[in-house]
Amino acid sequence: MATWAELETTAPELAAAVRERFEAYGLGLLATVRGDGSPRISGIEPLFALGELWLGMMPMSRKALDLLRDPRFALHCATIDKDLTAGDAKLSGRAIVVDDAPTIDAYRAAFEKTTGYPPPPAPFPLFRGDITDLSIVRSIDDHPDIRWWREGEGVGSVVGR
Repeated sequence: MATWAELETTAPELAAAVRERFEAYGLGLLATVRGDGSPRISGIEPLFALGELWLGMMPMSRKALDLLRDPRFALHCATIDKDLTAGDAKLSGRAIVVDDAPTIDAYRAAFEKTTGYPPPPAPFPLFRGDITDLSIVRSIDDHPDIRWWREGEGVGSVVGR
């Protein structure tokens, strides 16, 4: 698994493109695993800051409880058009609980700096994402352009013509 900072070093162009898609609207769709093994999709405001992917949540939210039980997640950007001209980004990995005060304070400051408003008052569930794969799909000249990074494999691409 890789931190966001490691991805920015090992796959800088891909990491920048994926981050750009998530930051375009500030929203994502988070997939978690329910207690019965079925999937759950929830809206979330992911934050890319301090070299990490952060997932902050409301206390006792179902998505937070899911991640506390099973840390696997997938995150998909808010796609705005079916032609994917702006791109369609997704990533997956494991959510790591963050519970130390200095890190939470740094997250709060980064969140407010990025969004212009503070996160909800503490305590709240906060996770750092360790990434196992990420990808972006774009349509360029009516042809698919797919780029990805996978743990243990590195960067790859398929460009249709």
